[in-house]
Amino acid sequence: MKVIIAEKPDQAATLCAQFQRVKRDGYFEIKPNDLFPNGAYCTWAIGHLTQLSAPEVYKAEWKKWSLSMLPIIPEKFQYEVTKSKTKQFNVVNQLLKNPSVNEIIHAGDAGREGELIIRNIISLSGVKKPLKRLWISSLTPASILEGFRQLLDDERTKNLYYEAYSRACADWLVGMNASRVYSLLLKQKGMNDVFSAGRVQTPTLALIVKREKEIEHFKPEPFWEIIATFKVNGKKYKGKWQKDNQTRVLEEELARKIASFCQDKPAEIKELITERKEYQPPLLFNLSSLQATANKAFKFSPKKTLDIVQSLYQKGIVSYPRSDSTYVTKGEAEQFPDILTKLSQFEEYKDLFPLPKQSILNNTRYVNEKKVTDHYAIIPTEQVRDPKRMSGDEQKMYDMIVRRLIAAHYEKAIFDYSTLSTLVDGRAEFITKGKQQIQEGWRKVIFQDDKEKDELLPNVQKGDKGHVDKIETKEGKTQPPKRYTEGQLITLMKTAGKYLDNDELEKILSKVEGLGTEATRAGIITMLQDRKYIEVKKNQVFATDKGKVLIEAVGDHVLASPEMTAKWEQRLSEIGEGQASPALFMEQTKKLSTKIVSDAISIATTWNFEGLNVESIQRTTSRYSIGKNVGKCKLCDGDIVDKGEFYGCTNYKQTKCNFTISKIILSKKISQTNIQKLLKGDQTNLIKGFKKGDKTFDAKLDWKEGKIQFIFESAHTKN
Repeated sequence: MKVIIAEKPDQAATLCAQFQRVKRDGYFEIKPNDLFPNGAYCTWAIGHLTQLSAPEVYKAEWKKWSLSMLPIIPEKFQYEVTKSKTKQFNVVNQLLKNPSVNEIIHAGDAGREGELIIRNIISLSGVKKPLKRLWISSLTPASILEGFRQLLDDERTKNLYYEAYSRACADWLVGMNASRVYSLLLKQKGMNDVFSAGRVQTPTLALIVKREKEIEHFKPEPFWEIIATFKVNGKKYKGKWQKDNQTRVLEEELARKIASFCQDKPAEIKELITERKEYQPPLLFNLSSLQATANKAFKFSPKKTLDIVQSLYQKGIVSYPRSDSTYVTKGEAEQFPDILTKLSQFEEYKDLFPLPKQSILNNTRYVNEKKVTDHYAIIPTEQVRDPKRMSGDEQKMYDMIVRRLIAAHYEKAIFDYSTLSTLVDGRAEFITKGKQQIQEGWRKVIFQDDKEKDELLPNVQKGDKGHVDKIETKEGKTQPPKRYTEGQLITLMKTAGKYLDNDELEKILSKVEGLGTEATRAGIITMLQDRKYIEVKKNQVFATDKGKVLIEAVGDHVLASPEMTAKWEQRLSEIGEGQASPALFMEQTKKLSTKIVSDAISIATTWNFEGLNVESIQRTTSRYSIGKNVGKCKLCDGDIVDKGEFYGCTNYKQTKCNFTISKIILSKKISQTNIQKLLKGDQTNLIKGFKKGDKTFDAKLDWKEGKIQFIFESAHTKN
């Protein structure tokens, strides 16, 4: 008898759907069949059933947050069952210990995290039975059955477990020590909040804060451009003045002099240069490029993209989503003609067929066994679906993945880029640029922005003569760097801060050394939002004052270095490949954790947070206070309870009563005692240090005429 352990309940259901089975409490019982002559049990985790133990489990005194207790470095790490998931762990544990079970099949996601999740459960059970690995990249019936026939020996994937285990322990070690030391030291500076810091999240935040500072310190400067309208051979066109490849003039008077000189002067075509550029079809998707593309096209957050494509994977419609490869093996490429034939039957794709290229089997841009890592690129499976029968977001995601595959079977796109140089009175040079599509190629498949339209130049030749019909100066201002979008942030993390806005990333970087992994980057961005370090507004990423404070405190320490973190990630990857020692890596991480603590303590006296609203950085939520009743509603008969960031009425769901009081008003945290006074109809105590613009003032609060009002004891507003 065998027991199969999947990573999630729906994944277990999909694996079992190929066999006759009976649903039990926490597992399926598979009836005897060709693959399992004695039948099998199929159970599941619920994501991580286990977690690294809290500091106080190792030493009771580590529960207290104190500088004297740092650094916290356990001699040996240990996992424990997550309390909320004890019931399911017990189900798996009993099956593993069942005397009739003589073999375990590890069926977690075919990646590092899946390796860790299932092996940790087996380790905690204490069971030492033979272990096999189901390793598949899609959940189609054919893939599942083939995977069970070709089970891997557990030694084949054990190094991935060591990598994931080392990553988890290193993140715990760095995060636990860095978070405590910075939280405690910043509390001494008046900021009573938790400052979470970590091996990947902090350097990612540092990149965002760096861009924020570039924008804040940017000083716009005026410039002028001189635009001429020429008339040559009866045709009109515009050109921009240039000298030494610069089209901007920094002095208005000089710009006007140039324009005045050119007015009504003769003009002659100096030269016309045309350069032809060819663009290969885009690469197939890995997760990072899919997240970046979906963000640009639909403003989907990286997490939303991962959730959607994970759902498509669970349904067997696309291949494994957390892939870092843009290549497929010949085995997958051999299935493309059949997949594409099925896709050609759907209305959305009919006009894209027949394909210019019937096969890409020998095209190394897409098919390269050596460059397929744990998984191949994200592609549609042979279980083809009509996009019209999907939900809106799933339809968009599936369509993007399908079109990438179709585009790979198309010709390159070809453009001619022309530069027309016009000389005014033999002295002043003006440049006109144009673009013409020569071959549409793959651009027929993947929609382009409207701004990509052709910009045709007039039909003129070198030596043609005419004159300046009109001349004008145009004033502009230099623009600050743009904030990153969430999609660009994913690319930035992947390239360790070297942002490259093009689809040839994998070609440019021979060895990617990024922040985090394909599977974790979306979660890091979400974590930075949850911890109030960043805000995302209209798909732009802003650093908050809390985020700026942490990065200012960390300074140029290795903890904020994208390059150093990328090297750690590379070392972890080498552990996964069996080329580096997990023990040595952990020793280095322990030394780093000690250094983080000592460095933070030594430089804390030099911290300067001038210009940042540190008073507003106060903890407003506590798991102990959430839901606590603080008084009666001023608008109805409901109770006012702690909602986390604010106090609100319990009748909101029933009567839509919208009575709320923020916990922070004009940068000052309002104590629960003062809230209770307001709700009783009394004035609060005198609260000092309200901030409005550049002014600070002291006042009491009172509830009058349906709103909170400031009560001033005397005229003491000050600058």
